Amino acid sequence: MTSKPPRGYFAIGVEGLSKPGNLGNLMRTAHAFGAAFAFTVDADRALGRTGSDTSRSAQHMPYFAWPSVGEMDLPAGCKLVGVELLDDAVELPSFGHPLRAAYVLGSEAGSLSPQMVERCDHVIKIPTAFCINVATAGAIVMYDRVRTMGRFAERPVAAGAPSEDLAAHVHGKPRFRSGRRPETIFQAKKQPPDAGERRE
Repeated sequence: MTSKPPRGYFAIGVEGLSKPGNLGNLMRTAHAFGAAFAFTVDADRALGRTGSDTSRSAQHMPYFAWPSVGEMDLPAGCKLVGVELLDDAVELPSFGHPLRAAYVLGSEAGSLSPQMVERCDHVIKIPTAFCINVATAGAIVMYDRVRTMGRFAERPVAAGAPSEDLAAHVHGKPRFRSGRRPETIFQAKKQPPDAGERRE
């Protein structure tokens, strides 16, 4: 049985990005992992063409270039997750990913701005000894999301492939808040008005 795509959606972006190659690599990886959109915030206006984006991801998913943190316009209910090496940040392997999330990373030569950190609903960190390339960091975060929220065969304790395939999903019966059976609701809708009733 093949793996199933995770529920929900995610986006990924960078604040203060300055290198076209990093943007291209990040967008190509986001496209591969099934991101809903990509974005930049306060990026260098001279980014130009991203030659490293060989999948031409902008043709397949939206890309937003927001001038500032205040002008970010995320979808309703989308949680902003900062990726930064802060002391009080949650380590990525222990983080529960929101169903709808936008991940934002700091620039190549800097960190997330205090304004961005303040806006984030969560801040996470990759457990490394020092900072890594922004596109690489984004790939690790996206992999962790897909790995933890997707449906895959159980990883074995010993080395090697799983001993059992992914179990087929079993759909339950419909549930109605009213507690009435589906056929009862259908019959009620089908009943014509009484002959003696007159509509105004």
